[in-house]
Amino acid sequence: MKILSLQSGSSGNCIYLESGGTQLLFDAGISGVCAQNRLLRHGIDIRRVHGLFITHDHRDHTASVNVFHRRFKIPIWMTTRTMEAVRDKGIRVPGNIQNFSANTRFRFRNLSIEAISTTHDAADGVCFVVDDGSVRFGICTDLGTVFPQLPKLLDSLDGVLLESNYDPEMLENGFYSAGAKARITSDFGHISNFEAATLLAEHGQNLKCVMLGHISHENNTEELVLETHRQVLGRDFECVLAPHFEASEIVEI
Repeated sequence: MKILSLQSGSSGNCIYLESGGTQLLFDAGISGVCAQNRLLRHGIDIRRVHGLFITHDHRDHTASVNVFHRRFKIPIWMTTRTMEAVRDKGIRVPGNIQNFSANTRFRFRNLSIEAISTTHDAADGVCFVVDDGSVRFGICTDLGTVFPQLPKLLDSLDGVLLESNYDPEMLENGFYSAGAKARITSDFGHISNFEAATLLAEHGQNLKCVMLGHISHENNTEELVLETHRQVLGRDFECVLAPHFEASEIVEI
């Protein structure tokens, strides 16, 4: 299985995953041209992608959903409630959307895909687990909080893209409004560096690969992400960071 974050964060999200000849994208929060060019740098043709799966309705995950479908002919999958919320935001959605339900597992070509509800403040947000029979990879960002199913889910994975969104001190001393700060730290916002690191320390023993993403540009730094995780997990802890404005390296599991 190959995973490539094309971009991760509040400015836009898009993740590429490939296994056994099936090529998928998760979220469409960056422009079609940007996604196409970043994939081409790795020899990947976006027009060969078999499906686009949407985690939730926020614009940094859905802004270009119609472009991906219209320009590149990629079939789109999202829950019915997410589809309705995207349309309510004024984002054009193609008429032939494929729907799935949260907290279900379904087959897509050679892959099993599981959608698990999150507590993030979206209409019907989910994180995804992709299983090719040998490897289970989780796309776990915009979580809201460490909800009850999350530790057991992490125990079951071989690899994960996990959000490590904010540093509490930077957030507290930053320019965000009191309301925005409260939203981020609530059960409906994001998880912090320390929360992500603690989750990995307690439930990441089976992981062969960790990617850390959705790193806030205003309330975090890559250096703080690494420092916090290494304080909790040990100085030898290794991970791949999913950058805010560019693609990551390709991860193979």
